[in-house]
Amino acid sequence: MRAHIKLLVFLLCLAACRPEAIKESPGPNVYEDSDMPEVHISVSQKEWDRLLSEYDKNNNTKEFVCCAMSFRQGDEVADLDSVGLRLKGNTSRRRPQEGSEFRHVHFGIKTNHYRDQTALGIKRFDLKWFKDDPAYVREIYCFDLFRSFGVWTAIRDVYARLWLKVGEGDEMYYGVYGLMEHVNKEYLGRRTELFGSTEGNIWKCSYGADLKSTNADMGQDDNLHEHVYERKTGKDSNFPKAKSQLQDFISNLNSLQGTAFREWISSVMDIDLFLRTYAVNVAVGMWDDYWNNSNNYYLYFNSKDEKQYKVYFIPYDYDNTLGTSHNCGVQSDSGRQNPLKWGDSSRPLVSKILQYEDWSALYVKYLKELCTGLSSAQQAGERILSWQNSIKDFVQNDTGEDCSISDAPASWGNHGEYRLLESGSNNYFAIKAAVVAKL
Repeated sequence: MRAHIKLLVFLLCLAACRPEAIKESPGPNVYEDSDMPEVHISVSQKEWDRLLSEYDKNNNTKEFVCCAMSFRQGDEVADLDSVGLRLKGNTSRRRPQEGSEFRHVHFGIKTNHYRDQTALGIKRFDLKWFKDDPAYVREIYCFDLFRSFGVWTAIRDVYARLWLKVGEGDEMYYGVYGLMEHVNKEYLGRRTELFGSTEGNIWKCSYGADLKSTNADMGQDDNLHEHVYERKTGKDSNFPKAKSQLQDFISNLNSLQGTAFREWISSVMDIDLFLRTYAVNVAVGMWDDYWNNSNNYYLYFNSKDEKQYKVYFIPYDYDNTLGTSHNCGVQSDSGRQNPLKWGDSSRPLVSKILQYEDWSALYVKYLKELCTGLSSAQQAGERILSWQNSIKDFVQNDTGEDCSISDAPASWGNHGEYRLLESGSNNYFAIKAAVVAKL
């Protein structure tokens, strides 16, 4: 009987999908609980076809469709209707169904897109499949390392199991996904005391965001267009002031020199936090980053004032790491690349900070701490094996894709020899430690 009632509610919500206030339930902290979340998504055939149609019109579509979701963790269950579902991803994005074949894709979930509700205390999260990671561990490892090393700006990322049901078809098991915190006001709210305010401006910085030009492509997120710098908070009416603030930061970053630059950058950024962030970034071999490829980061300005603010660098998108290497920028080997020449020397946010001997020495100090401690071959290997053991019985899935765990980088990488668990000359962590030890 309960199942029939749930189905009726689901069908009604798909017919209406209108905003409606529902009291939120706080629930447990999904990102800290030891129980692996389970996410069951049900979407009508009509809404699924609309998702496919939106993708066919624009494969970068940000449109949400309506679904129902059961979110479970341990003994806690949240059964929700009128949940927003969308596709995610950049180069990894693809059509989720070809003919009768359903395929792994990244999904974005917004529980309050149609009505005010949460899934055990969270409103928005991303579900990411392990497309470029046969080891099923790279982003889990990286974001855990950030947090363990005091980089509190890093998002939280946990394993989850995913099921999908479309229309009257059978529920399909999609296997193990990464359940990732979304960088938005909810993310800020979990760190209010650290940021000092949640009322500022979040910018997503994509390929080309080198922080060199005040005339770069800057735009408000409107679900239609892609921008190099894309403001994720606020409304169009407030955009000019937010843009002026970003331009002020870029202008000062490039024009100020010597003592004036050092005093200014120290006043608007937590330099120690930034150097910790970049030490982790280079330790894990993130080549598709700001320094080397002007890509994959967020900036948060904790004030709307155009001149008075603190700005925070938020690392993002760490699946192409730990030996997944590529010919990109100044690099051809992310394990052996000189950490002091990681990327383009003209990237001002890194090059102008590292020009100071004390800050450069602190960056090297943090790298050495990582490579002899948390990110040493022994400690890293133990944690990776523990994570893999926790999911190994769940990776087999109904799509027929990514059904096993293997110790290898992405197949398209240019250094397929790297390993995470094997000892010897191909161990990524040992190679990185040897390079860092020479600094």
